Amino acid sequence: METELMQRAIEAILFAAGERIDVQRLSNVLEADPSEVEQCADALADQYAFERRGVRILKLEKGYQMVSSGEMADYVTRALETRKPPKLSSSQLETLTIIAYYQPATKAMVEQIRGVDSAYSVAALLNKKLIEEAGRLNVPGRPIQYKTTPDFLRTFGLSSLEELPPIEKITFGEPVELPEETPAQEGQ
Repeated sequence: METELMQRAIEAILFAAGERIDVQRLSNVLEADPSEVEQCADALADQYAFERRGVRILKLEKGYQMVSSGEMADYVTRALETRKPPKLSSSQLETLTIIAYYQPATKAMVEQIRGVDSAYSVAALLNKKLIEEAGRLNVPGRPIQYKTTPDFLRTFGLSSLEELPPIEKITFGEPVELPEETPAQEGQ
Protein backbone atom coordinates (compact mmCIF):
# COMPACT_ATOMS: atom_id res chain seq x y z
CA MET A 1 0.00 0.00 0.00
CA GLU A 2 1.38 3.39 -0.90
CA THR A 3 2.22 5.81 1.93
CA GLU A 4 -0.40 8.45 1.06
CA LEU A 5 -3.22 5.87 0.92
CA MET A 6 -2.06 4.32 4.20
CA GLN A 7 -2.02 7.74 5.90
CA ARG A 8 -5.53 8.50 4.63
CA ALA A 9 -6.74 5.12 5.90
CA ILE A 10 -5.12 5.66 9.32
CA GLU A 11 -6.66 9.13 9.50
CA ALA A 12 -10.14 7.78 8.68
CA ILE A 13 -9.88 4.88 11.15
CA LEU A 14 -8.68 7.09 14.01
CA PHE A 15 -11.35 9.70 13.31
CA ALA A 16 -14.14 7.12 13.22
CA ALA A 17 -12.91 5.19 16.27
CA GLY A 18 -12.81 8.07 18.74
CA GLU A 19 -10.51 6.02 20.95
CA ARG A 20 -6.99 4.61 20.94
CA ILE A 21 -6.36 1.98 18.28
CA ASP A 22 -3.43 -0.43 18.72
CA VAL A 23 -0.71 -0.43 16.06
CA GLN A 24 -1.16 -4.18 15.65
CA ARG A 25 -4.85 -3.74 14.88
CA LEU A 26 -4.06 -1.04 12.30
CA SER A 27 -1.37 -3.29 10.87
CA ASN A 28 -3.81 -6.18 10.49
CA VAL A 29 -6.49 -4.04 8.84
CA LEU A 30 -4.06 -2.30 6.49
CA GLU A 31 -2.16 -5.55 5.78
CA ALA A 32 1.13 -3.78 6.45
CA ASP A 33 4.12 -4.22 8.72
CA PRO A 34 3.60 -2.59 12.16
CA SER A 35 6.79 -0.51 11.74
CA GLU A 36 5.47 0.85 8.41
CA VAL A 37 2.14 1.72 10.06
CA GLU A 38 3.99 3.50 12.88
CA GLN A 39 6.09 5.48 10.41
CA CYS A 40 2.98 6.61 8.53
CA ALA A 41 1.06 7.47 11.71
CA ASP A 42 4.03 9.36 13.16
CA ALA A 43 4.46 11.32 9.91
CA LEU A 44 0.75 12.14 9.90
CA ALA A 45 0.91 13.25 13.54
CA ASP A 46 3.91 15.46 12.75
CA GLN A 47 2.07 16.97 9.78
CA TYR A 48 -0.98 17.80 11.94
CA ALA A 49 1.24 19.39 14.59
CA PHE A 50 3.31 21.36 12.05
CA GLU A 51 0.18 22.74 10.39
CA ARG A 52 -1.31 23.56 13.82
CA ARG A 53 -4.53 21.79 12.88
CA GLY A 54 -7.58 21.68 15.15
CA VAL A 55 -6.99 17.98 15.74
CA ARG A 56 -3.90 16.03 16.65
CA ILE A 57 -2.86 12.41 16.52
CA LEU A 58 -1.40 11.21 19.80
CA LYS A 59 0.76 8.15 20.29
CA LEU A 60 -0.43 6.41 23.45
CA GLU A 61 1.59 3.36 24.44
CA LYS A 62 1.39 1.02 21.43
CA GLY A 63 -1.44 2.80 19.65
CA TYR A 64 -2.75 6.08 18.28
CA GLN A 65 -5.76 8.29 18.92
CA MET A 66 -7.13 11.36 17.19
CA VAL A 67 -7.95 14.16 19.66
CA SER A 68 -8.82 17.83 19.51
CA SER A 69 -5.90 20.23 19.83
CA GLY A 70 -5.30 21.62 23.31
CA GLU A 71 -5.20 25.09 21.75
CA MET A 72 -8.84 24.65 20.72
CA ALA A 73 -10.09 23.37 24.08
CA ASP A 74 -12.02 26.55 24.95
CA TYR A 75 -13.86 26.51 21.62
CA VAL A 76 -14.66 22.81 21.87
CA THR A 77 -15.85 23.20 25.46
CA ARG A 78 -18.12 26.11 24.60
CA ALA A 79 -19.47 24.40 21.48
CA LEU A 80 -20.27 21.16 23.25
CA GLU A 81 -21.21 22.84 26.53
CA THR A 82 -19.11 20.39 28.46
CA ARG A 83 -17.70 21.09 31.88
CA LYS A 84 -14.12 20.62 32.85
CA PRO A 85 -13.59 17.37 34.71
CA PRO A 86 -13.47 17.81 38.47
CA LYS A 87 -10.02 18.32 39.87
CA LEU A 88 -8.35 15.60 41.85
CA SER A 89 -8.20 16.04 45.60
CA SER A 90 -4.79 15.73 47.23
CA SER A 91 -5.68 12.25 48.54
CA GLN A 92 -6.77 11.13 45.07
CA LEU A 93 -3.60 12.55 43.52
CA GLU A 94 -1.45 10.74 46.13
CA THR A 95 -3.30 7.49 45.47
CA LEU A 96 -2.98 7.89 41.70
CA THR A 97 0.74 8.62 42.01
CA ILE A 98 1.34 5.47 44.06
CA ILE A 99 -0.61 3.32 41.61
CA ALA A 100 1.18 4.88 38.61
CA TYR A 101 4.64 4.17 40.03
CA TYR A 102 4.01 0.81 41.71
CA GLN A 103 1.49 -0.72 39.34
CA PRO A 104 -0.03 -3.13 39.59
CA ALA A 105 -0.74 -2.00 43.15
CA THR A 106 -3.28 -3.14 45.71
CA LYS A 107 -5.34 -0.86 47.93
CA ALA A 108 -3.41 -2.26 50.90
CA MET A 109 -0.11 -1.17 49.32
CA VAL A 110 -1.51 2.32 48.73
CA GLU A 111 -2.72 2.48 52.33
CA GLN A 112 0.64 1.24 53.65
CA ILE A 113 2.47 4.03 51.81
CA ARG A 114 -0.09 6.76 52.58
CA GLY A 115 -0.74 5.62 56.13
CA VAL A 116 -4.53 6.17 55.84
CA ASP A 117 -7.61 4.43 54.44
CA SER A 118 -7.71 4.93 50.67
CA ALA A 119 -10.95 3.18 49.70
CA TYR A 120 -12.70 6.44 48.75
CA SER A 121 -9.77 7.65 46.62
CA VAL A 122 -9.48 4.32 44.79
CA ALA A 123 -13.24 4.31 44.09
CA ALA A 124 -13.12 7.92 42.85
CA LEU A 125 -10.20 7.15 40.51
CA LEU A 126 -12.05 4.11 39.16
CA ASN A 127 -15.12 6.29 38.50
CA LYS A 128 -12.98 8.86 36.69
CA LYS A 129 -11.47 6.00 34.64
CA LEU A 130 -7.91 6.98 35.57
CA ILE A 131 -7.26 3.52 37.02
CA GLU A 132 -8.68 0.07 36.34
CA GLU A 133 -8.53 -3.42 37.80
CA ALA A 134 -5.48 -5.41 36.74
CA GLY A 135 -6.34 -8.83 38.15
CA ARG A 136 -5.97 -10.22 41.63
CA LEU A 137 -2.90 -10.89 43.72
CA ASN A 138 -2.29 -14.60 44.34
CA VAL A 139 -2.26 -14.40 48.15
CA PRO A 140 -4.92 -15.16 50.76
CA GLY A 141 -7.89 -12.84 50.31
CA ARG A 142 -6.94 -12.33 46.62
CA PRO A 143 -6.85 -8.51 46.75
CA ILE A 144 -7.59 -6.55 43.57
CA GLN A 145 -4.61 -4.99 41.82
CA TYR A 146 -4.94 -1.65 40.03
CA LYS A 147 -3.13 -0.03 37.12
CA THR A 148 -3.44 3.25 35.23
CA THR A 149 -5.51 3.56 32.05
CA PRO A 150 -4.96 5.24 28.68
CA ASP A 151 -7.19 8.05 30.07
CA PHE A 152 -4.51 8.61 32.73
CA LEU A 153 -1.89 9.05 30.01
CA ARG A 154 -4.12 11.47 28.06
CA THR A 155 -5.05 13.47 31.16
CA PHE A 156 -1.41 14.01 32.10
CA GLY A 157 -0.12 14.42 28.53
CA LEU A 158 2.05 11.30 28.54
CA SER A 159 2.57 8.87 25.68
CA SER A 160 3.82 6.11 28.01
CA LEU A 161 4.58 5.47 31.66
CA GLU A 162 8.30 5.76 30.92
CA GLU A 163 7.77 9.54 30.72
CA LEU A 164 6.92 9.74 34.43
CA PRO A 165 9.64 11.60 36.31
CA PRO A 166 11.91 9.31 38.36
CA ILE A 167 11.27 8.90 42.07
CA GLU A 168 12.95 7.04 44.89
CA LYS A 169 10.72 4.03 45.39
CA ILE A 170 10.02 2.32 48.69
CA THR A 171 11.18 -1.28 48.77
CA PHE A 172 8.71 -3.64 50.40
CA GLY A 173 9.69 -6.64 52.45
CA GLU A 174 13.17 -5.46 53.35
CA PRO A 175 14.04 -4.30 56.87
CA VAL A 176 14.71 -0.60 57.17
CA GLU A 177 17.61 0.54 59.33
CA LEU A 178 16.96 3.64 61.35
CA PRO A 179 19.86 5.93 62.21
CA GLU A 180 21.21 5.38 65.68
CA GLU A 181 20.42 8.06 68.23
CA THR A 182 23.33 9.90 69.72
CA PRO A 183 23.35 10.63 73.47
CA ALA A 184 22.46 14.29 72.76
CA GLN A 185 19.33 13.21 70.82
CA GLU A 186 18.11 10.78 73.49
CA GLY A 187 17.36 13.54 76.01
CA GLN A 188 15.31 15.57 73.52
